Amino acid sequence: MATCLVSSNERTINAMVAITSENECAAEIPHDVAEIVIVRHGETTWNASGRIQGQLESELNEVGWKQAAAIAERLGKESKPTAVYSSELKRAKNTAEMIAKNCHIHEVIEIPELKERHVGSLQGLIWGEIEEKEPEAYHAFFSSQNDLEIPGGGESFNQLCERSVGALEEIASRHKGERVIVVTHGGVLRAIYMSLTREPTAGKVLNASINILHLSEKKWAFKSWSDVAHLNEVGFLQRGFNGDALPQP
Repeated sequence: MATCLVSSNERTINAMVAITSENECAAEIPHDVAEIVIVRHGETTWNASGRIQGQLESELNEVGWKQAAAIAERLGKESKPTAVYSSELKRAKNTAEMIAKNCHIHEVIEIPELKERHVGSLQGLIWGEIEEKEPEAYHAFFSSQNDLEIPGGGESFNQLCERSVGALEEIASRHKGERVIVVTHGGVLRAIYMSLTREPTAGKVLNASINILHLSEKKWAFKSWSDVAHLNEVGFLQRGFNGDALPQP
């Protein structure tokens, strides 16, 4: 399994990870490689209001449903996936079900390990109030100490990385030479990117974005990251999911 320890001082791409060129993206999937299209769920009511979800449920809002429809339309026109996987949380499952319908996949397979990070006592709070209301949890969330669990039953960043990357490796082992779609969350996508590239940041992880990975026994290759070209007529929150920097006033 890829290591999940992320150093804030290390910016070098892991030798086993590559960002491919546009020409490589059009290539046929090799028989020993799994192509995983990782999608962040559509916008929710709590995304729009700036409330922290974690593993709590929050419904897709009107924009979120439109985003889900737009991404489903796009993926339905591309190479057909063999399967659609999803986090068990409703916002991801609803997005995945729309994608599956357009791709003529009869069921969505739920994977508990794909759910969002449990952020302890920060769950349900507004971003702007967490430093005052939950200072210990606030500092744990933004800490560079990646094995630090968030007070209130939350996960450490390393725990999130381990289960997220492990889930992808398990999915990849089932689908060599095939394309699959995985619908998950901003925190999970951030953890996957930082864990595999060794970068200290994943930048903005946007709602309903497409992120493509090729996984084999020897290499993890990112084909695209945070692609939202299909949302031009729908729109999206510009701030995205950005746990890499302190919230601005």
